[in-house]
Amino acid sequence: MSYVEHTAGIEESLKRIFGFNRFKGQQKSIVENVLAGKDTFVIMPTGGGKSLCYQLPALLSEGTAIIVSPLIALMKNQVDSIRGFGEQEGVAHFFNSSLSKGEREKVKQDIVSGKTKMLFVAPESLTKEENIHFLHSIQVSFFAIDEAHCISEWGHDFRPEYRRLRAIIEEIDRAPIIALTATATPKVQQDILKNLGMSDATLFKDSFNRSSLYYEIRPKVEVNKEIIRFIRQHSGKSGIIYCQNRKKVEEIAELLQLNGISAVPYHAGLDSKTRNLHQDLFLHQEVDVIVATIAFGMGIDKPDIRFIIHHDIPKSLESYYQETGRAGRDGGEGICVAFYDYNDVVKLEKLLSGKPLAEQEIHKLLLQEVVAFAESGGCRRQALLHYFGEHFGPENCQEMCDNCANPKETFPAKEALLLLFDTLLAMKGKYKMAQVLDVLQGRRTNHTETYRHTELPQFGKGKAFPDTYWLAVMRQALVHDFLFKEVEHYGTLMLSKKALAFIESPFSIDFFKDRDFASLQSDELGTQPSKGGSALDALLLALLRDLRKQIARQRNLPPFVIFQDFSLEEMATAYPITMEELKQVSGVGEGKAMKFGKAFVELIARHVEEHEIDRPMDVGFKSVANKSAIKVAIIQSIDRKIPLDVIARNKDLELAELIHELEAIVQAGIRLDLDYYVGKLTDADELEGIYDLLRESDDADIQVLIDEYGDVYSEDELRVLRVKFLSDMGN
Repeated sequence: MSYVEHTAGIEESLKRIFGFNRFKGQQKSIVENVLAGKDTFVIMPTGGGKSLCYQLPALLSEGTAIIVSPLIALMKNQVDSIRGFGEQEGVAHFFNSSLSKGEREKVKQDIVSGKTKMLFVAPESLTKEENIHFLHSIQVSFFAIDEAHCISEWGHDFRPEYRRLRAIIEEIDRAPIIALTATATPKVQQDILKNLGMSDATLFKDSFNRSSLYYEIRPKVEVNKEIIRFIRQHSGKSGIIYCQNRKKVEEIAELLQLNGISAVPYHAGLDSKTRNLHQDLFLHQEVDVIVATIAFGMGIDKPDIRFIIHHDIPKSLESYYQETGRAGRDGGEGICVAFYDYNDVVKLEKLLSGKPLAEQEIHKLLLQEVVAFAESGGCRRQALLHYFGEHFGPENCQEMCDNCANPKETFPAKEALLLLFDTLLAMKGKYKMAQVLDVLQGRRTNHTETYRHTELPQFGKGKAFPDTYWLAVMRQALVHDFLFKEVEHYGTLMLSKKALAFIESPFSIDFFKDRDFASLQSDELGTQPSKGGSALDALLLALLRDLRKQIARQRNLPPFVIFQDFSLEEMATAYPITMEELKQVSGVGEGKAMKFGKAFVELIARHVEEHEIDRPMDVGFKSVANKSAIKVAIIQSIDRKIPLDVIARNKDLELAELIHELEAIVQAGIRLDLDYYVGKLTDADELEGIYDLLRESDDADIQVLIDEYGDVYSEDELRVLRVKFLSDMGN
């Protein structure tokens, strides 16, 4: 098949194989680039759809795609998932040390016969001469390097065997390469491209923002009680609790079990059989919570994890981003709570004392970034994305972090910044935060004496304020790009062009006061807006989940391989009762409908009949069946109280297009609960006036609102208010 034929059919293939009506973000361009035989570098957040970027081109290409993946458990999950979309078991295999000799021969037979389109291998397996010889003899469509950040010593999960991949690939076959990662700072990105010899690769970089995740830092006070209370508030939902050491993992897992919470431990001290058992129990939804060290979870393919708790603060922001990114991969709820105590940071620094000095400095720099994030009064999302070199306005957070939901007090920072910048210029060198702080506070130390900083006119000029004040100024100056840290010199502070311009023309600017963690009670901190709403049939959803679990046990598969949560939620909203209607559900596709669908449509049909339900498809969706998935996804997002601009962005729609979809939904007889949005737009008295005006109009004409309120609200805002009116009055 030619490249033109490939690309012409990729959208049809997406629907037929995976059950999706449209690509997400840059997926289509990435797939086209791979099919065109070009090297491709994909940086995409967890849950952004990286796997599809190599799965679809592999299924459409001649030969077998070799996917390098770091974990055996991850390979098995991905293979199970791919097989779930079709009838051919041999379409995907993994090849690693867990296979018997007979199983390895079966894999080779399927590859040689042309059945296998994807072969998952660990990097260690590629080093074996017999495997290199075999792979050299087959047609390789392309190589996919998953979790590509493992190639860099600056990455949070460096693996030396990844450094040898380029040489081994050359020995097997010079085929195109697609490298994929969910987290990479600019330095790690450079390392990946250099080590894989991909200088001409096309780069596809999505925003690192995970809009559905809620970030919260809590003081580490009565942490065990807080964790139990949190999990009980989210009963029945899947979650991971991360701890720094094995002993704490065992303690927390035992504590949860004693309190009636289904939980198991996971750490490297357990034998492999127990670790695999505990992971399978979690994946198959036999237990709700897994308590783990960071040994657990890299690339784990479980889309319905609803919360991530860090009992201890992580060692780097990159680790934190990667670990929290395991929540809400299906676009649904994801609450990320980390418990912070500066004493934990001190303990981590002490553990570094035995390492080489250069390594100590790197890790201390990474810890400083974590402390800045934990203690910051600014938007968590902005600080996190800034770390990855991405600019993000805190107004776009939509109160999806504790600091935006409960803003801290601010203070005027102009004079403090001028003194800080003046001090850095006077010091005439490359110095770290602690050294600059000593000068501002007028401390006579070996360092300030040796470098004669005690003679500077700025020495002691800042001692009217405590260390915490100046640390807050320096950290926020970094976030605002007044300062930058020179990584090659272990995080020394440097003035940016923006800072030099500020010195020439100072302007008023406010910074956030740091939160007093010692005095703050945990229930004062933000909690994610409540989820759930009126359109989704909760009883049917529970029945569908039970059926999914039953089928999963029979087939020895994780439940999400049968259908993911978002597909079940769509079924519990749209009520498909025929196989054709089921195929229209997002994430189903022909293969899954044929394999698993019969029992689901029969259950839904019984439920509809017993409860005399008027189905959405009966009252309006049937005429636009190919668009029903988007409508249902919009309904579910509104039920979860996700801001409209975020819904539009997630669905690749303009806001006006989204509002048009809302109008079609309410006209189809479905009630939308828009109170969470409208409540921020207007007050009850003014809303009643708008309703009165629309009641007087024969057809609730939008022009009536524009004429009366056009100078107060935008047209889009007025259209949303009209949608709420139609929903409240008509449904």
